[in-house]
Amino acid sequence: MASTTVQNGNGLFSNPLFVRSLGWSNLWVMFAYLFNNFATFWGGLPGASTGNGLIGLLQLSLYPGAIILAVAWTLRRKDSTLRQDSYKISDMNAFLIRAAFWAVVLMGCVDSLISFLRVEGLLSALVGETMDKNLGRSQFRGPYVHFPLMILGVILATRTKTLGFHWLALLIVVGELMIVVFRFIFSYEQAFMSDLVRFWYGALFLFASAHTLLEEGHVRVDILYAGLKEKSKGRINAIGTIFLGISLCWMIILTGMAQKTSIINSPLLNFETTQSGFGLYVKYMMAGFLGIFAISMMIQFVSYMMAAVADYRGEDGKYVPSGSGAH
Repeated sequence: MASTTVQNGNGLFSNPLFVRSLGWSNLWVMFAYLFNNFATFWGGLPGASTGNGLIGLLQLSLYPGAIILAVAWTLRRKDSTLRQDSYKISDMNAFLIRAAFWAVVLMGCVDSLISFLRVEGLLSALVGETMDKNLGRSQFRGPYVHFPLMILGVILATRTKTLGFHWLALLIVVGELMIVVFRFIFSYEQAFMSDLVRFWYGALFLFASAHTLLEEGHVRVDILYAGLKEKSKGRINAIGTIFLGISLCWMIILTGMAQKTSIINSPLLNFETTQSGFGLYVKYMMAGFLGIFAISMMIQFVSYMMAAVADYRGEDGKYVPSGSGAH
């Protein structure tokens, strides 16, 4: 996309290479942290520390290495503009959200079917008593049912373009309607039915947050903001994104994943469930929703920061939200 750049001021925002390097470095360091987190708590590596031997040093070196690679990659693409990088990052985030959408839809439907068959005593007749007992353990259902469905969700995300939020909202309405109909007409209700609605509710609000940021749909107190020039709006958005948005995402990631017992890691590592009966075995996934929220918002905030600096510099090609704008 062709872009016309107007140089404004002598501050840090006047240097697009610095802003692009800052944004990409932030993302690459986040990915390095997520890799280390997985390698340490799932793969059994000692962790990024100078006191954990050679492996610990190698893990620790991923962080400066990520920054160096991000800066080198940015310098290699000097001709790219802030707008182009912003769109590229936003498209990458859209793929992540599509994959997460398909994963929760598939897991919700399949897990509900398994729970229904178990509560009605039909599962053992279909798969045998041994498999029936295994599917009653979250440590089995997670790796052998949920994880393959996540992979299928990623595959479907490569074949589709829609983010699926309106379909997920429709499924929630259908799920609520089924609860009402079965409860008051057929006097039938099971724990997995309400679990499914809560599962999809959490996914809808947390996964849609990044796209809402792109569409300028989050609540904004714009008494003064609405009357500002584009350059001033860009400066405010860029500074706010760095010190409020990105920092908040880092706080969630570091708080939720710093230790094995942290609020995101612990449920995921233990495949935590709400009950041992016939509800959905997805509570651990709902803890993961918070991680997906922080990661997707981090990615979108970096894209938003670059777009804001592009506004400050007067670059062409500004994204026009398809909705009604900020509120």
